[in-house]
Amino acid sequence: MKTLKNICPGILVCLAISIPSFFLGKLFPIIGGAVFAILLGMIIALFWTPNDKIKVGISFTSKKILQAAVILLGFGLNLSVVLNTGKQSLPIIICTIATSLIIAFVLHKAMKMDSNISTLIGVGSSICGGSAIAATAPVIDADDDEVAQSISVIFLFNVLAALIFPILGRAIGFDTTSGEAFGIFAGTAVNDTSSVTATASTWDSMWKLGSQTLDKAVTVKLTRTLAIIPITIVLAIFQAKKSDNNSVENSGSKKHSLAKAFPVFILWFILASVITTICISAGVSSSVFTPMKELSKFFIIMAMAAIGLGSNVIKLVKNGGKPIFMGLCCWIGITAVSLLMQHIMKLW
Repeated sequence: MKTLKNICPGILVCLAISIPSFFLGKLFPIIGGAVFAILLGMIIALFWTPNDKIKVGISFTSKKILQAAVILLGFGLNLSVVLNTGKQSLPIIICTIATSLIIAFVLHKAMKMDSNISTLIGVGSSICGGSAIAATAPVIDADDDEVAQSISVIFLFNVLAALIFPILGRAIGFDTTSGEAFGIFAGTAVNDTSSVTATASTWDSMWKLGSQTLDKAVTVKLTRTLAIIPITIVLAIFQAKKSDNNSVENSGSKKHSLAKAFPVFILWFILASVITTICISAGVSSSVFTPMKELSKFFIIMAMAAIGLGSNVIKLVKNGGKPIFMGLCCWIGITAVSLLMQHIMKLW
């Protein structure tokens, strides 16, 4: 069992990287603190190899603190608001998530890509970028290189979306007197929360809409975040079956590993969401939960710093072509389906 003394040195290294990354993310929200952290970690790893004592803490940060970040993310979810918004946006969300996962699965088979990277890109593209990858990685036993590769791909298309979508929205005729339609589009077609915020805020600024678009986009994005729950549970079941099959092949006996593979931290994530919903319904201000949401973001940044330190940049660059192509296809597919569904539902 890891003691605090054993893990402290590695945690402090990750903390030292995450603090400047956090503030850089505030200055450049289109990029985000998590991306800065993983890049800084990768750069440091090129010139410094941590000893075994420090590696223990780095490993703890990339796994346990990452799970803690997902749990705290639940305090940002008011389920009553999410469900009300879901009545309008749920069909679009379901279709975009299904599209991304299907594209990722088909390309995984066609291009013979690593299954973990394919899963992380598919889930990250369809649900909520880095947060979804953070929730999924422990369930499928993804290593640091796989997580880093996936985060890098998601980041690329987050930036493109934030730059292109406001121009695209105007070109295809979104209503410029209201943020409703573009907010739904940004909330369903952009991957990461920080990029959703940047994209929606740009639309508000362009047409002087106050925070109409931003409020709608963020609420729709939170609705998407709930998809983390069924996705991780399904992946846990598949992971358990995979482990069982390996046990049969290696020892001839089947071991029931679902309990081990089940993402218990997702139950805590649900509990956090329920607590938030009950408290807000009872009259507690949502601002009470703001520190926990901020801590969640900071923990993700810390975990990304740890993952960056454990990544092989040369390997990532060498193997980057196929994941980027998969990310591009998922991104285009989600964008097209989001626009199509809104057109069918006469939202624009």
